[in-house]
Amino acid sequence: MRSARSAIVGLGVLWLSGLVCVAQAQQQRGYAPAQDGGVRQVLESIVVPPIAHAPFTATLATEWVRYSQDGATITLVNQRRIARDERGRIYEERWLLVPKDGDFKSTKNWIQIADPTKGTLYNCSPEKHVCNLLNYSPAGDLSAAMPRAEKSHTLPDGRGEVAWEDLGTRTIAGVETLGSRETTTLNAGAMGNDAPVTSMRETWHSRQLGINLLSIRTSPMFGKQTFTVTELTASDPDPQLFELPSGYEVRDQRDEAPQKQEPASE
Repeated sequence: MRSARSAIVGLGVLWLSGLVCVAQAQQQRGYAPAQDGGVRQVLESIVVPPIAHAPFTATLATEWVRYSQDGATITLVNQRRIARDERGRIYEERWLLVPKDGDFKSTKNWIQIADPTKGTLYNCSPEKHVCNLLNYSPAGDLSAAMPRAEKSHTLPDGRGEVAWEDLGTRTIAGVETLGSRETTTLNAGAMGNDAPVTSMRETWHSRQLGINLLSIRTSPMFGKQTFTVTELTASDPDPQLFELPSGYEVRDQRDEAPQKQEPASE
């Protein structure tokens, strides 16, 4: 059974920095030569748990800053629509990341519709006019509905330490949020590093909606990722969002017979 996030990771919806630019440029030239090496990465976005009675519609803005060895930065951005209805069904659009202030325009490359009661997830491609039907298990995503109550601690086997901070409250998009910051320091040798490595995760969580309205992550491995919820409306979205796009072919790719799902938390 899959969550919406794991399905998107499998699809490779959000590409490594620069790949969008290269792909578009190659498409314009009509060829894409094979090359040795390189890295494929997927940017995982915020978790939208399928909880009932907490509807909303919003825009999610993403900014991904990558740092080069010579001190230059590469910034990729996109904006996409997300929504959840009274029943806990989730609608998400996926748009390609593009260079900030660049000449390339982002395009919508996937639509996701998840139903926790039916246990179904549709991944729909606007390019191919095809919706792939997958099993959907809400359990993993539901765990993100509540803010984490953590404390500072050391990692096993002397690998490093985690510092936890309570940042208090803050109003974002008209909704009160609870802030926390987690800073992880890995000692030299913990993961092949020859010096201590520090990463940080800051979140501003809405108890009302069960999602993070602002999430910031930094790491020397992937740079800085910022996810910001804007244009938030805390009411039931348009029901048509949860209808499959007209004229799309449905391909059932469920790897097992649908199982009975527990309804989203009341």
